[in-house]
Amino acid sequence: QVQLVESGGGLVQPGGSLRLSCVASGFTFSRWTMSWYRQAPGKERELVAQITSDDRSTTYATSVKGRFTISRDNAKNTVYLQMNSLKPEDTAVYYCNARNFFYNSWGQGTQVTVSS
Repeated sequence: QVQLVESGGGLVQPGGSLRLSCVASGFTFSRWTMSWYRQAPGKERELVAQITSDDRSTTYATSVKGRFTISRDNAKNTVYLQMNSLKPEDTAVYYCNARNFFYNSWGQGTQVTVSS
């Protein structure tokens, strides 16, 4: 079965940095598009960043462009989200997502809190 295990969330001060990791198993990682989503209290889940399976092209939400970087290491079956210059508005539960034509799978989520 598909399994996505996230780590790296926590409490960080505004302007600080955090790196989230998502280790995947149970599927051919290199053939799946990987994404990070987030959901803040009272808000809908939104796409933060995406990286494709083929050319590894990336897409970012406007709100995080220039601050966040998504990357993948296919040899380690891992997706990363490097978050710099964090703002209180970035506070949310961050979810790892893997998808292809047939499936749309989610990790358990990891809490990121940006507060002074």
